[in-house]
Amino acid sequence: MRKNSDIHRVALALMPGAPIFELAVPCEVFGIERPEIADPWYRFDVCATEPDTIVSGGFSAVGARGLDGLAEADTIVVPACSNVHAAPPQELVEAIADAHRRGARIASICSGAFVLAEAGILDGRKATTHWMHAELLSRRYPRVHVDPNVIYTQDGGVLTSAGTAAGIDLCLELVRQDHGTAAANALARRLVTPPHRNADQAQFILSPIVEAADSPLEATLQWAREHLDEPIRVRDLARLAHLSERQLSRKFLDLLGCNPGEWLLRERLRRAQELLEVSDDTIERIASMSGFGTAAGLRAAFVQHLHVSPSQYRKTWAA
Repeated sequence: MRKNSDIHRVALALMPGAPIFELAVPCEVFGIERPEIADPWYRFDVCATEPDTIVSGGFSAVGARGLDGLAEADTIVVPACSNVHAAPPQELVEAIADAHRRGARIASICSGAFVLAEAGILDGRKATTHWMHAELLSRRYPRVHVDPNVIYTQDGGVLTSAGTAAGIDLCLELVRQDHGTAAANALARRLVTPPHRNADQAQFILSPIVEAADSPLEATLQWAREHLDEPIRVRDLARLAHLSERQLSRKFLDLLGCNPGEWLLRERLRRAQELLEVSDDTIERIASMSGFGTAAGLRAAFVQHLHVSPSQYRKTWAA
């Protein structure tokens, strides 16, 4: 359990008609005290463009603060718009631009990217949105580098996510950055969702992302997670799944959006991150337990994929 003297303030920037799911996700992630995971957690405010804003489904944001509350936030989350063809409220656009200028972290879920683009803070940056709206976002804001093939992006302190469920991934990534991998994994277990999907995970895969009991690969995935400290080859996974290597690779792409080797690397990195945070084991020992073999191998993987050494990671996140 981490303890910090400063409470990170997160504000949800709400506009009329916002889809209920996209605004509910940040409320669930940031708005509930979770002292068993991290203490303090977050201070969370809902800030709306007008009093008692009505969102989709007839729900009303009773008691929401005005947009002046955004001036106090360290992180601002903009959920989806009700209509991507309508201009977002100008007062919201200006408030987001002001917050970005003073250094707040800004994140959007789904079509909330249109608000960020209108505020000018996506100019020259890579961004994403729901694949259905990506072409419109690119056409309306040609200075934005729209990538419709990923589930979320981060460029400096500006983050955007694809549609609906990708908002969960984005919010979990924010928690990981603020409180570490162990906290994000614990929260994911609480939400009954896979703990991490990389930003470059494809939006468009043939089947939904599934890592539950009904996945045809679940037994194979579970075995691999329990044997990360051992050499695991694609042929081993194929044999366990009763598939050829080519069939296994196709199944991974269809169900998980990556190939077996990429999945193994991500699982090993996640295991090493958590061990660095919660254990006193040596880096050499953690390298062995997570399947990287040696401290040099672990360091190379961390520097390449996380842009930090294991020692620096532990110094930052050790509980």
